[in-house]
Amino acid sequence: VQLQASGGGLVQAGGSLRLSCVASGRTFSSYNMGWFRQAPGAEREIVAGISWRGGSRYYADSAKGRFTISRDNARNTVYLQMHSLKPEDTAVYYCAADRDLSSNILNILRGGMDYWGKGTQVTVSS
Repeated sequence: VQLQASGGGLVQAGGSLRLSCVASGRTFSSYNMGWFRQAPGAEREIVAGISWRGGSRYYADSAKGRFTISRDNARNTVYLQMHSLKPEDTAVYYCAADRDLSSNILNILRGGMDYWGKGTQVTVSS
């Protein structure tokens, strides 16, 4: 599957952005999806994940209460709605997909995803 993330940009602190990730192929609904980010000089980190059925979601502590992950299987798209953005949210955001249907979403996110998109830059100014 190929993933294309978009929606990044420059926003002031306190602002909002919605990232989108469109997947190619007909089996999107059977993939667990995740959003990750990597800031300059830092390791890539998990932001949020959603199970293939959409019934299970995970948020990193940094995302809880501010970010919402959702998916639209009819559009082969996963979203990350981000509110109350902070300068420390500045990073390249990547979407990823995984076919593991047997593990919980956190284990899937931690275990290495099967497919990755190229990322979209989010810059939050103070």
